[in-house]
Amino acid sequence: MKAVQVVSDHHVKKFLDFPAALFADDKNYIRPLDKDIEAVFDPKKNKFFRFGECERFLFYNEKNETVGKFAVFINKKYRQSQPTGGIGFFDCINDQNAADFMFDFAKKRLQEKGMEAMDGPINFGERDQFWGLLIDGFSEPLYAMNYNAPYYQELFENYGFKIYFNQLCFGRKIHAPVSENFVRMHERISKNPAISARRMKVNALEKFAADFTEVYNRAWASHGEGKQLTKVHTLKLFTTLKPVINEHISWFIYENEKPIAMWMNIPDLNQWFKFLDGKFGLWQKLKFLWVKKFKTNKKMVGLVFGIVPEWQRKGIDGYMIWEGTKHFRKTTQFEDYEMQWIGDFNPKMIRIAENLETEVTRKLATYRYLFDQTKEFESHKIL
Repeated sequence: MKAVQVVSDHHVKKFLDFPAALFADDKNYIRPLDKDIEAVFDPKKNKFFRFGECERFLFYNEKNETVGKFAVFINKKYRQSQPTGGIGFFDCINDQNAADFMFDFAKKRLQEKGMEAMDGPINFGERDQFWGLLIDGFSEPLYAMNYNAPYYQELFENYGFKIYFNQLCFGRKIHAPVSENFVRMHERISKNPAISARRMKVNALEKFAADFTEVYNRAWASHGEGKQLTKVHTLKLFTTLKPVINEHISWFIYENEKPIAMWMNIPDLNQWFKFLDGKFGLWQKLKFLWVKKFKTNKKMVGLVFGIVPEWQRKGIDGYMIWEGTKHFRKTTQFEDYEMQWIGDFNPKMIRIAENLETEVTRKLATYRYLFDQTKEFESHKIL
């Protein structure tokens, strides 16, 4: 086998096309948008190039056939108990020898840069995209979520990778019965004239960006590995999402005019993007608008749920859930609800997901491999 660094347009095309060929017969596979993948490897678009370096490779067998690909990177912002690099965008045929060759290559590459471990498959960027290996719940992936064949788990674990943390997705049917406890919470909180619920409106993005930032920072940023958001950052995100925002499914709760809770949801973009075969040129943009208009999207995705500390455990969650659910049941055609993944190291957020009367819909795993196998392996600390 041999490794070839991705440097030419020809290599880039092979890197992007390989998974689609590998999973051609898998009905659940949805090809990610090429532009989303390429943005990770563009120093002009990915700020993490300021803190590290990233290379990607194709792997060929003796017949010069493509058998695998991945990216290997170091990120100075990725602070761990030992210097830890990453591998991501991993794909490989069902061949342990090929996978071992690839992992050995990554190990050597990272050791040369002073790393003592590698995590994978992870992203050269934030955890909200292309992070983790699917190990349970092999259904259509959510937008920007990794997808792989079941045999990938054996490739990683046979080499010696161990699960650093599990990533759990929770979901439920939109029209499944809602807990009577939530209904009672809603009835009780509704009697408080200071409390009101409002759905997010596109023509007031700046206001909702400010309200989201305030609730998020108070509810999550001071907790564990959370980080402070700025209104500018949030508004930029909301502006990016503007073409796909559904005004019926994201909700904010106020005490008088002060935001105290929010529940952010969007349609699952993959239910539209799966018709585009990874491309997003002019023709695909026109097709996307057509699909968005005429193809019913029956799945919504939960992005963030948060309540400011002084209103936690006082029934605001039940009030918000039932207020929102009553409305979008009547005004939308969504049938399924699934949340983005939550790490098993975050029991507080898991309890919130479980309180929404959800069940685990899929599980991904972040794997770690210690280069010195005599060292004791430690899982992610509980927050």
